[in-house]
Amino acid sequence: MIDADGTQLGIVSTEEALDKARNIGLDLVEVAPQEKPPVCRIMDYGKFKYQQRKRQHKSHMHHGKNKEIRLRPKIGEHDFLTKVNRAKDFLEHKDKVIFSVIFRGRENAHIDEGFKLVDRLIAELEPVSKLEQTPKMAGKRIIVTFAPK
Repeated sequence: MIDADGTQLGIVSTEEALDKARNIGLDLVEVAPQEKPPVCRIMDYGKFKYQQRKRQHKSHMHHGKNKEIRLRPKIGEHDFLTKVNRAKDFLEHKDKVIFSVIFRGRENAHIDEGFKLVDRLIAELEPVSKLEQTPKMAGKRIIVTFAPK
């Protein structure tokens, strides 16, 4: 058994340990149940759980996700900049960004406009990202993937 201030009290019966914990106004917590005999400590259980949760939250790592942003070849200037800024936010949060330039109807005849748009995207996002997948056609869309630096 370990006391509230960290001193080892040695092997103590369960009833005696519970009495000491109640007298102090704290809880008796089993710290190492796999040991022979099991190790118990007198402490505030709520505070112990809070510290465990805090430690677990600190060790939690962000797992990057894939975020998709869709564009059209005739997108407006302000709309384009809004989508680029949103992509920068995703990249700062360590997420990958997939841009899709979607062609519909007669737009399929002007695929070169889509590639110009993608080239402009690459230039805008170069400071904060690296090109993971080069632009390529997949059906009626151009797909390009950016990863955070």
